[in-house]
Amino acid sequence: MTDTTAPDPNRTIATPSVTVPQHPLSRRMRGWIGWLLLIVLLAWSWNAAEMFRVSALLADWRNMAEFGAAFLAPDFHDWDTYLADMVVTVQIALWGTALAVFFGIPFAILCSSNIAPVWIVQPLRRMMDACRAINEIVFALMFVVAVGLGPFAGVMALFVHNLGIFAKLFSEAVEAIDPRPVEGIRATGAGRLQEVIFGVIPQVMPLWSSFTLYRLETNVRSATTLGIVGAGGIGQTLYESIRSFHYAETAAQVIIVILAVIAIDMASARIRKILV
Repeated sequence: MTDTTAPDPNRTIATPSVTVPQHPLSRRMRGWIGWLLLIVLLAWSWNAAEMFRVSALLADWRNMAEFGAAFLAPDFHDWDTYLADMVVTVQIALWGTALAVFFGIPFAILCSSNIAPVWIVQPLRRMMDACRAINEIVFALMFVVAVGLGPFAGVMALFVHNLGIFAKLFSEAVEAIDPRPVEGIRATGAGRLQEVIFGVIPQVMPLWSSFTLYRLETNVRSATTLGIVGAGGIGQTLYESIRSFHYAETAAQVIIVILAVIAIDMASARIRKILV
């Protein structure tokens, strides 16, 4: 028998109450203190960073427009030379990245607190901090003095600086692994090296690959600036054009650098999808 009773329009349907989770007061206080500390640090840095001069961006925009107009007519008459210099820049970045990865992997393992003892971890971490703290250009100046002008100084500058970066990124990935596969390998009587090779590296390899590709993109951009101090690549040509006020040629070189970085970014994105 079908129920033909019409629903009462005045009847209200009770909706279940939704309880919004509340974090403990101590956790919320830490968040508020963190934001307050950030605001205080920004206010403390206001005068030192001369942030009060931000109004000059609006007051002197005509000067910037006049300067930028010189770059609107790029001159590609020596495009083959610029392209060859860009290829050298990419090669510098490739070798600098490859050396940093090769030597960074053992340093990363030894910098991981869940793998190595603290008396090894802490000194190596401080050494890697020093490598990261010094800019590539400073290293390039040192190697130019040591080995002379040319791309090899740029390779070594990128290698030493990125050694500290890769050791940091790779070791953080190692410290975040699932310990159960390592414990299972240890239970079979394997040594420490076998634990690392078969228990640690397979877990971190996708993340390591992603970090490597990202740093390769960054190193291509960094390698363009190393030419300023004589470390080869398109940076040296770019610096000479800027210093000679040849802005049309500078614009052409900048466009080539941008196109090269875009191509590398697209290629690395495709490789990351394949690896994942």
